[in-house]
Amino acid sequence: MEFIKITGAREHNLQDVSLSIPRGKLVVITGVSGSGKSSLAFDTIFAEGQRRYMESLSAYARQFVEKIDKPDVDSIEGLSPSISVDQKTFQRNPRSTVGTITEIYDFLRLLFARIGKPYCYKCGVEISAQSLDKMVERVSSLGKGEKISIYSPIVQGRKGEYRKELEELRSEGYLRVRINGDIYDLDEEVSINKNKKHTIELLVDVAVIRSENMAERIRESLQIALKRSGGVAVVESEKGEQFTFSDKFACPQCGMSYPEISPRLFSFNSPYGSCKACHGIGTNSFCDPELLIDPDLSISDGAIIPWRNSSYFKQIIDNVSEYYGFSLTTPFNKLPAKIKKIIVYGSGDEEVMFYKERKGRVLKYWETYSGVLGITSQWFKETESPEIREKLSQYMRTSTCTVCDGSRLRKEALSIFVEDKSIYDFAMMPVENALEFFTNLKLKGRDEVIGERVIKEIKSRLRFLDDVGLSYLSLDRSAPTLSGGEAQRIRLATQVGSKLTGITYVLDEPTIGLHSRDNLRLIETLKSLRDSGNSIIVVEHDEETIRNADFVVDIGPGAGEKGGEIVSAGGVVNLTQNKSSLTGGYLSGGLEIVLPKSRRKPKGHISIKGAVEHNLKNIDVDFPLGVFTCVTGVSGSGKSTLVIDTLYNALSRSIYNSKELIGKHKKINGFKNIDKVLNVEQSPIGRTPRSNPATYTGLFSPIRDLFSMLPQANARGYKPGRFSFNVSDGRCSVCGGHGTEKIEMHFLPDVYVTCERCGGSRYNSETLEIKYNGKSIADVLDMTVSEAHKFFKNVPNLKSKLEVLEAVGLEYIRLGQAATTLSGGEAQRIKLSKELSRRDTGNTIYILDEPTIGLHFDDVRKLLLVIQELTNKGNTVIVIEHNLDVIKCADHLIDMGPEGGEAGGQIVAQGTPEKVSKVKGSYTGMFLKKILANKKSSKGSH
Repeated sequence: MEFIKITGAREHNLQDVSLSIPRGKLVVITGVSGSGKSSLAFDTIFAEGQRRYMESLSAYARQFVEKIDKPDVDSIEGLSPSISVDQKTFQRNPRSTVGTITEIYDFLRLLFARIGKPYCYKCGVEISAQSLDKMVERVSSLGKGEKISIYSPIVQGRKGEYRKELEELRSEGYLRVRINGDIYDLDEEVSINKNKKHTIELLVDVAVIRSENMAERIRESLQIALKRSGGVAVVESEKGEQFTFSDKFACPQCGMSYPEISPRLFSFNSPYGSCKACHGIGTNSFCDPELLIDPDLSISDGAIIPWRNSSYFKQIIDNVSEYYGFSLTTPFNKLPAKIKKIIVYGSGDEEVMFYKERKGRVLKYWETYSGVLGITSQWFKETESPEIREKLSQYMRTSTCTVCDGSRLRKEALSIFVEDKSIYDFAMMPVENALEFFTNLKLKGRDEVIGERVIKEIKSRLRFLDDVGLSYLSLDRSAPTLSGGEAQRIRLATQVGSKLTGITYVLDEPTIGLHSRDNLRLIETLKSLRDSGNSIIVVEHDEETIRNADFVVDIGPGAGEKGGEIVSAGGVVNLTQNKSSLTGGYLSGGLEIVLPKSRRKPKGHISIKGAVEHNLKNIDVDFPLGVFTCVTGVSGSGKSTLVIDTLYNALSRSIYNSKELIGKHKKINGFKNIDKVLNVEQSPIGRTPRSNPATYTGLFSPIRDLFSMLPQANARGYKPGRFSFNVSDGRCSVCGGHGTEKIEMHFLPDVYVTCERCGGSRYNSETLEIKYNGKSIADVLDMTVSEAHKFFKNVPNLKSKLEVLEAVGLEYIRLGQAATTLSGGEAQRIKLSKELSRRDTGNTIYILDEPTIGLHFDDVRKLLLVIQELTNKGNTVIVIEHNLDVIKCADHLIDMGPEGGEAGGQIVAQGTPEKVSKVKGSYTGMFLKKILANKKSSKGSH
């Protein structure tokens, strides 16, 4: 079949959509935010493709995978297996890096294990195979009277029961083995958990070194151990010293032996390769005294923040205060320095008298006091409660591991080299540098034969990362530090490398976070996937991507319930000629975001001197106040480091006494008159059905307060909590405030049906009897923002919040709409509206990080109106952005680059968009020059 034929799609706001999408083509689904693009692409096409694959599995296999609901669609024909490459399903495990996600690091491990040259990390000389004579000599040198045990490693860190191996050892007459550090007699029944990793060592001999005549016995025992294990023997002295001998690798000078050089030695996710101090994370967490103590409070008022409301910790600090004679009611910052040091860091070797009451008796005992720092750190390490760990993590900071210096690996792994570079040297390289190195690498002889295929795979994957605009990333970059756009493009590069055919790929705005310079390279990557025989469906607003599509589906005409219809389906020309399409209007030039007539003049500057955090190159930069500033530049050029890590954190520290670490710099000045700073982050709002626009924006609390003040509510004694579906008093007792009931269908997906008791309203009948102007609390939650704005026009605090939601283009969403049904663009603008609805003073700095994510051309226009209005009131707006329509409307630009990563971190251009467009070395200027030449100027002024 040449088409994916969809009939009767009704998922979310889709209006019974029927559509035929060509297979084997690059298809773009576009439309205003909230029109139903993701509902069609992800919740219908991808969900059905995945569901059908899962249905093909056996009933036994299906019980181990997440159940997938059938989309609300009559039929889909011509659907091939589907893969979603979005931004939400990306794993944020700190053990994952760019190298492990793309499997480049796996190939590096294999390369180093096969052709790496080991060197002694103590002496620096190359390690070669150890002779048996040298081993005997080393053991004998332990001295007379030393008791030694000689082991042969049979199994090292592998899962299984190993009954056969143990029985074999027993039949050969051996008596004992050491399993995971414990000695077992072989004539006993040894039970091993097959699901856990085990180390099994055969005890070959136990001897006491009495004379030189012992050498022959040691030789024989070592020979047996080496033969049994395939070349490795372990000798342990009574003092606890352990020596690993290998007939393959050992230092000729100091005798230091290497473990088996295999790929797992280079894995920081394996106990055999990871640094023992940080366990392969590369960082260590520690309690920061600044975060633990509020110095303005006394201890009795809660100066020790994590110990507040705890009778256990109160008893400890009461005993310490009694022993050292200080008052718990004195503010912490007024206590003597010696006492403050004892409270935080402990008593050292000095023992403190503690009292403990047990069964009516007071027990006295002496013990050292570990301090708030030590006790809280121990609490964090030992607790098994995820909630407590999450709570305590806010008092922790991370620092680079001092043992492995952030490499995550044991020192033996870091002492194996290929062309004078360790595996960590490669991991630290930006993708473009690593690609250049491997392209120019010339191996010889045996190494060339072994390494040829591995290097080919490494180069191929590095090239794919380069093609999707990620040349600035290093392979050791941790997954949690990646943006949504970077994470999605990494997954895209991995899929390109897999070389699958006949797949339907569904992508969610892959151009997010990508500079215009890199867009065409990404589009070429998508086309190469298409040319390999795959169908590519992209949800996208980017003009360049839409123009390069083979087929464009425009959904609209509006958003929410006003959308969900097919406005246009066909080629780009078909879209531009469609007069009812907003997207077509902007592509054809009939509609546009006009330039401001004039640029504002700053009323002052915040100056940053000598910024050097991450890749910043000791830069000096001025942020003008009272104007709209855009910070631009290619991905990885240092925009977020400058604006968020340095400027925002410094302002937060000054204004709110924030504890966030400030990016390294020499001096910041010029913000004396700034009294407020707000950072609208990219992180999404809560993704649970109980979270909704009303709860997130703070609308729900005043609405509940309003209902609780009604005469009927007062007469019944109802408090605001009665009108929350999260509190048992007012919510439906059958569905627990969910509005739906889950019906388990065993091997079929669970079915959610509307609750019969409350009819989906979430509340019990008594609560619904309370009405404001004829509407119950459930009726209010079912209103759109536009309807609620009219309904609450006489309630000022509600009216103002609803006006902001309307201003950012969210007039169609319902107040009680579950967060799980909101599109990415909607979620971002809800967060933005929450920040914008807060009172501004005219001296507020607003920082927005790529606010155009998920926004259509027309939504960008609405967003710019809000930004311009904020700036007109005298506030400062600083936006990190790639969108040229936003950039061209700014009063001032700070363009960073020239490239990403180490080749970035410099100021390339500053000034008005017109000035920056004339700077030859600026990529942003190059694209601005084209857009400024084609755009008209607005007739009005600011």
